[in-house]
Amino acid sequence: MPTKPAGAPRGARSGAVGALVALALLTTAACGVGEPAAPPTVTAAPDVAVPKAAPPDPVKPKPKPKPAVWPLTGQRTGTAKVPARAAVAVKIENSVAARPQRGLQSADIVWEQVVEGGISRYVAVYHSTLPGTVGPVRSVRPMDPAIVAPMHGVLAYSGGQPPFIRAVGKAGVQSVTMDSGDPGFWRSGARLAPHNVYGSVKKFAKQANGSRAEPPAAQFSYAAKRGQGSAAKNDRKGRVADVRLSPAQRTVWRWKGDTKRYARYDGSTPSISSGKQLEARNVLVLSVKLKNTKYRDPSGAPVPETQMVGSGKGVLLTRGKALNVTWKKKGTRSRLVLTTPGGKPALLDPGNLWIELVPRGSGSWRVS
Repeated sequence: MPTKPAGAPRGARSGAVGALVALALLTTAACGVGEPAAPPTVTAAPDVAVPKAAPPDPVKPKPKPKPAVWPLTGQRTGTAKVPARAAVAVKIENSVAARPQRGLQSADIVWEQVVEGGISRYVAVYHSTLPGTVGPVRSVRPMDPAIVAPMHGVLAYSGGQPPFIRAVGKAGVQSVTMDSGDPGFWRSGARLAPHNVYGSVKKFAKQANGSRAEPPAAQFSYAAKRGQGSAAKNDRKGRVADVRLSPAQRTVWRWKGDTKRYARYDGSTPSISSGKQLEARNVLVLSVKLKNTKYRDPSGAPVPETQMVGSGKGVLLTRGKALNVTWKKKGTRSRLVLTTPGGKPALLDPGNLWIELVPRGSGSWRVS
């Protein structure tokens, strides 16, 4: 019986099979070289609202500081702030023997009042300009404290009756007087007493003590520019104000187109101070009550008192125009408030102001 050839050993067969499998794998891998791989599976995330960043705040420019203005004229000072000095009021005479005066043209505000015998005197208030010479300086009167108290400054005068002097202190105003020996007064040899007392506003101002050395509060309301005041914008003609304070004093104001101011006259005679005719940007004529006090002057004439606390009518003149106004003053230390016929604050043009205190009944005025 023929014998079958012997088969390959078992281990040899297994190795051959493994070699064939390996060869197949290599062949497969070789065929896949350079082919792109399958993209990975990506799971989309849900939409989420991302808040936008707030825009940065815009840089705001610093506001320009308002120009400093003199409180008693409404005019610009030309400096960053109002100089720290007191308002100085001075009693100045207006009898025929006292004319011409000195220093009146430099005052910010001048009040004209009736005194004994029907003559007038001034309360001239200085702040923006401090002249070296003013006068003739005379004595205090009972209405003066209520005029100057709202400015909380200095009142300079030659002397006066003790009750009137005490009233100045009670009103919160500092007295600077010649009779007390305060600096700044002298007598002129060019005139006879009592019309020869003069003073220096600069020296009076230096004597202000404590809070009185600070600038005063504004006494009236002013427009931003000339020509924008309440009277200036009115249609009523106001070129002449003929004011009769008493049988002894007639004050006339006439509009001057070339200077845009009112020129002052005592009757028909130009009013002169320091060689110049007196002029005003604004003229305010007020109707006031006048009563005689129990006091008398050296000649025996009763001393009248203008009632400054109260209310009444008046007229404001600016730039050749006129406007009826009403005035009110609540107390001695309160400022005098002006209103228009519509009830709004009356605005003055920037510049100086003269105020005529006309006694009701005995005084009068005419505007044309």
